[in-house]
Amino acid sequence: MMLKEIFKDVESRMQQAVDHLMHELSGVRTGRASLVIFDGVRVDSYGTPSPLNQVAKLGVPDASMITIQPYDPSLIGEIEKAIQAANLGLNPSSDGKLIRVPIPPLTSERRQMLQKKVHGLGEEAKNTIRHVRRDGNDGTKALEKDKGISADEEHKAYDEIQKKTDAACGKVDEIVKHKVTELQEA
Repeated sequence: MMLKEIFKDVESRMQQAVDHLMHELSGVRTGRASLVIFDGVRVDSYGTPSPLNQVAKLGVPDASMITIQPYDPSLIGEIEKAIQAANLGLNPSSDGKLIRVPIPPLTSERRQMLQKKVHGLGEEAKNTIRHVRRDGNDGTKALEKDKGISADEEHKAYDEIQKKTDAACGKVDEIVKHKVTELQEA
């Protein structure tokens, strides 16, 4: 493996960690209706767990309400059970054809809990990035040991990998800070 390949792999894997964090944070509720909070909800549809968005049409009529219209009205009970089982802090109600899910305003206690979760997800992403750095450094060390690069090139490579690590951790900090601000303003 060449240094360029190591750098490319390190950069790609660090970006994946950042992207994963962004996806995870999109599911953290900020007091505004967002369909992303239902991404992990699975509905027992004819004996098969299916994603909610595959068994119903989801809509956001306003900032504090989500509507769910099942393609098969017989699944209304299963959809309500699945939402409650997901522990999202939401209480769905239905009229037999349409399920309405009001998005309650966040309490200060819930805000603090969500902020802790956001910081925890940020730390997980940083740990992943640090593991990628370690793998990149190990690859660089192996190259030097096999006489593929000189000791000077090895040290320059460590510096380059550290720069990429710092940049990725900086992105994580920025994303976490933005989400915490969103939670405080919600």
